[in-house]
Amino acid sequence: MGKIEKFEEMEAWQKARKLTRGIYSITKSNGFHKDFALKNQIRKASISVMSNIAEGFERSGTSEFVQFLAIAKGSAGEVRSQLYIALDQDYITQKKFKDLDDLTDETSNLIGGLMKYLRKTNIKGSKFK
Repeated sequence: MGKIEKFEEMEAWQKARKLTRGIYSITKSNGFHKDFALKNQIRKASISVMSNIAEGFERSGTSEFVQFLAIAKGSAGEVRSQLYIALDQDYITQKKFKDLDDLTDETSNLIGGLMKYLRKTNIKGSKFK
């Protein structure tokens, strides 16, 4: 694996972006868009996933990056939980739920794998050079 120069190159961020697009898409639907609390919360959680990956990467320190990845992973869990609420309220179909739940799980697993890798590596980050 070559050196990643920009957060946009990271698969975890790319999946998080796809997840955020999917969340915005479902929250525009008839029933969902009227539930302001859930709509805003699930959007914020999905935004948090991709934003924390980006912010942590830009901090240029491995331990800080891992902390931000942990926040992103937690936000992915929040999205998954809120997808259940959307399903239970019939805002989304079972198929849409499964598609987004799978994407959220995949994103979370990528983040977790990156965290595990960074914890094992001796890389301190570019700010320590």
